[in-house]
Amino acid sequence: MTHPDRYRYAPWDNGPDPLAPPVDLRAALDRLGRDIMDGSSPRSALDELLRSGTDTTAGLDDLTRRLWERRARIQRRNNLDGTLREVRELLDRALDAERTALFPDPSDDARFREAQLDALPPGTAGAVRDLAAYDWRSDEARANYQRIRDLLGQELMESRFQGMKQALSEVRPEDVERIKAMMADLNALLLSHLRGEDTKDQFAKFMRDHGEFFPENPRTVEELIDALAARAAAAQRMMNSMSDRQRAELQELLAGAFGDPRLADQVSTLDANLRALRPGEDWTSSARFRGDDPLGLGEGAQAMADLAELDALAEQLAQSYPGARLEDIDLEALERQLGDEAVVDARRLADLERELRDQGLLERAADGTLRLSPKALRRLGEAALTDVISTLRARRAPGTPAAGAAGEPTGSTRPWQFGDTEPWDVPRTIRNAVLRSGPGDIRIDVTDVEVVETEQRSRAAVALCVDTSWSMVQDNRWIPMKRTALALHHLIQTRFRGDDLQLITFGRHATTVDIGTLTALEGVWEQGTNLHHALLLAGRHLRGNPDAQPVVLVVTDGEPTAHLEPDGTAEFNYPTTPRTLRKTLAEVDRLARLGTSLSVFKLGDDPRLAQFVDLVARRGGGRVVNPDLDGLGPAVVGDYLRSRRAR
Repeated sequence: MTHPDRYRYAPWDNGPDPLAPPVDLRAALDRLGRDIMDGSSPRSALDELLRSGTDTTAGLDDLTRRLWERRARIQRRNNLDGTLREVRELLDRALDAERTALFPDPSDDARFREAQLDALPPGTAGAVRDLAAYDWRSDEARANYQRIRDLLGQELMESRFQGMKQALSEVRPEDVERIKAMMADLNALLLSHLRGEDTKDQFAKFMRDHGEFFPENPRTVEELIDALAARAAAAQRMMNSMSDRQRAELQELLAGAFGDPRLADQVSTLDANLRALRPGEDWTSSARFRGDDPLGLGEGAQAMADLAELDALAEQLAQSYPGARLEDIDLEALERQLGDEAVVDARRLADLERELRDQGLLERAADGTLRLSPKALRRLGEAALTDVISTLRARRAPGTPAAGAAGEPTGSTRPWQFGDTEPWDVPRTIRNAVLRSGPGDIRIDVTDVEVVETEQRSRAAVALCVDTSWSMVQDNRWIPMKRTALALHHLIQTRFRGDDLQLITFGRHATTVDIGTLTALEGVWEQGTNLHHALLLAGRHLRGNPDAQPVVLVVTDGEPTAHLEPDGTAEFNYPTTPRTLRKTLAEVDRLARLGTSLSVFKLGDDPRLAQFVDLVARRGGGRVVNPDLDGLGPAVVGDYLRSRRAR
């Protein structure tokens, strides 16, 4: 039994990193909120967050850039004639050694052999072919020629079976026989599978007999085919990338791999079987290599496999296909291509996406679109309100009391009751505790607590009318407007729940919206500032709350240029017409008769708007505030709190 005060340590099993910093959901949500309020859809905002990353995590765009840089490096640094070069070097060494051995010999046989060497074709493949039956005089020359055959066999096997060249670093005759036996059994297995036969037992026997050639240890014949087809297709793409001369010469050389043409025939049969079993693999494309670093046949096949893997990773990182998720990214492939740090970044991004969903900050609407959840909107509203309150406190004149949820103190106290939010009367609370417990150890009991009695708060019906015409977007007033609505909405929902807030947007027409719709609202090109329609909807909201104090707050950057006709159509004119002004001011008068506290927040310095809002203030007894963009939220929230104190 383990002692409870002791700890057990074990190696990390490649699961979640226990030392990784926690996902910063608040910062991510702030980013999402800014983009959404700027007009992006929640899906687009999330995509942009994942693409750009965070302060501590590289985004998908940065990972993709590094993939393309690696891809370009592979093609820019390498060329595909490594095997041809190495064969040519071995051939030249063999010929030089043979001529050196023949030169001192005065016999006719030596001159005849020299003549044979002089008559060799100029091409490497032709020379190697014609020397197959040559009886070498020099042991060194014979060894170099044998190295050519072994090299071609190693490269041919490496191009189809990764790691084979290293396993065959020293080629013995029995190794070649084992390879030929494996190839024969492999082609028999694939042919049976291609005919639709049950190959389960045949596959098991094949792996028992030849499993040493497959360190990846495929568990089924399908896994075996997938691995072989991907490698064979990469080798074919490498051949496609060569010049016609290089390809023809290499194919002729490979016919003599290990000195046995039957091996090349087996490889050709293997490729044909794999093409039939996996026609969806890329067997036809090519790539351009323009560097100086020569790659052998096996290295070239690996380079082509790397290019294909890089392309697949780029597609996964693009997340552009239906149902894409960051969990789709092949982390093992990403580690092979970009290293451990890229895997850490990809995991953090996936964790961020998952946490946003699991924490309920993003949800699917009925139509399948992604949207911010009420929980996320509350967090955004809390952040917006915090900023507003901080600004209000910074701008408050010395001695100005802070705005609070309770009314003004009446001068009396009462015992605390469950649910009270009024401040404690500390002296009376302490006095009650002393009287109850006597001298000595004084402990405050809940029955001792008295709170400051405040004036009864009255309900308010609040209509926030926000201008959504194109000029608000064009002049960068869109996000401040939305943050203002979020802050006011959050304040009323959390501090003044008895008040009834109605959000109204107005462009060519006006409409009532919820906070989620307003937050996600996209700016569209629409001419018209129909304040008349907005005030009509505001009046309907106020009359629906006859027991509440009516408050209307209007945020706009332009004079009214549209009004609503009796048939419901909106008539637009710029500059505005007397008819539009008369109808708008008539609604101002109706609101005034309801005793409405009307405040207009004028954005910008449009002189025609200034004349209009001054007229509204005189007709409706309201207030006009001309805040800058940073001060819009504090101005609106401060005005709302001022109206509450006035009540």
